[in-house]
Amino acid sequence: MAAEEDSIEQVVAARRERLRALKEAQELLMTPDEDSAQAESKAENTDAAGEENSLNLKFRNYLPHDKELQEGKLAPPQLPKFEEPLLMAPPPEKKEDPFLNIAPKKPNWDLRRDVQKKLDKLERRTQKALFKLMEEQERQKQLESDGTMEEE
Repeated sequence: MAAEEDSIEQVVAARRERLRALKEAQELLMTPDEDSAQAESKAENTDAAGEENSLNLKFRNYLPHDKELQEGKLAPPQLPKFEEPLLMAPPPEKKEDPFLNIAPKKPNWDLRRDVQKKLDKLERRTQKALFKLMEEQERQKQLESDGTMEEE
């Protein structure tokens, strides 16, 4: 669940960055340059007939053939660079199905589980039987030792 939240946060951050870059690019296109703004204000203030030759022209998209006018050619604006989100995101890791790796510890675990109650009962009976045999052996030893003591 945490991995999904991390990936969602990364996608959101990438989208914010893209939107911010697009907004900056749009602002660059909409805002006039200082030189062009000054040229417009000069053109309004001066007489059109007398000052026509002294205008400072700036060309953004047009390359004039006249060498004098080519000096006024502006470099295209540089847009902020950003990478596509698909290129930035790491390739998705292959998720293995956890049920494929499940294997019993021993091949007969289910048989042992089913027979365990019977085995426990047999173990108790075996212990009782061994205890009885030991008691009988002790009695026989005592009888033999009592019998040998009486003979002396």
